[in-house]
Amino acid sequence: MRIIISPAQKMRVDTDTFAWNGLPVFLEKTEILMDWIRSLSYAEQKKLWACNDKIAQENVCRFAEMDLRSNLTPAILAYDGIQYTSMGPSVFESSQMDYVQRHLRILSGFYGVLKPLDGVTPYRLEMQAKAAVNGHANLYDFWGDMLYREVLDDSRIVVNLASQEYSKCMEKYLAPEDRFITCVFGEIEQGKVVQKGVYAKMARGDMVRYLAEIQADEPEQIKGFNISGYHFDAGRSTDTEYVFIRTKIPDKQRQSDA
Repeated sequence: MRIIISPAQKMRVDTDTFAWNGLPVFLEKTEILMDWIRSLSYAEQKKLWACNDKIAQENVCRFAEMDLRSNLTPAILAYDGIQYTSMGPSVFESSQMDYVQRHLRILSGFYGVLKPLDGVTPYRLEMQAKAAVNGHANLYDFWGDMLYREVLDDSRIVVNLASQEYSKCMEKYLAPEDRFITCVFGEIEQGKVVQKGVYAKMARGDMVRYLAEIQADEPEQIKGFNISGYHFDAGRSTDTEYVFIRTKIPDKQRQSDA
C-alpha cells in the first residue's frame, strides 16, 4: 500500500534534525526543469510562479544558486505547510520514519516523486504551472505516466491524501486492477459534506501520522482514524472514497469552554 501527499509551497532548509538519505529518483528530469527555468527572463519566471516580486526575487536567487546534490534537506522536513506541521515528522519514532519511507510518496512538480528522506533543495514550481518544457504542453505532459508507475507497488493500492492538482497525475493512468482510495475530511452543512481547506490539510497530516503509528498495511485500518474530532462515515463512503466527518463544537459550548 502506498500513500500520496502534495508538497507545500513554503520550504525551508534543515540539515540538523536528521540526515537525508538518497537522491530523488527522477533527478535527471529535475535538472531539465532547473535549466529551463534558469533560461527564462525575470518576467517569465514571475509569470510561471504567479507570485509577487518578493517571492519571485527569492526564487530567482534560489534557482541561480541551486545545487541538487549538496546541502540538502530530507523532503519530509523541507516542506513547511499545514499538512507537514500536523504530521510532525521531526518527532517521529524510528518505526514511524521507517514506515513512511516505505509507504509514503510526495508528489512534486519539480522532483516528480519523492521518498520522505530524499534530499531536496527549496524551489517553487507547482504542478499546474504553465510550463511548456521541451515541447510538452505542461508539467502533467512532461511527467506523463512516470509518477504513476513509480508510486504503484505490488499491492496496487494507493491511499490518496493529495490535492486534486497532484492526485490527477495518478488518476489519469489508473488501471482496472488498481485501487485508488481518496480520503475526504469534511463537516456536514445543510446535509452535504463540505471540506474546509485548513482543516482538511491538518487532517491529511494527522492521517499520515496515524497510519505510521499503527503501521497500517491495508485499507481497512484507515477507517479507525479518529483524531481532531473526525470519525469514519460508512454511509457516505464507498470503496474508492473514504469520508471522515468532523464534529463541530457549537458556538455556545466553545465560548463556555473558553
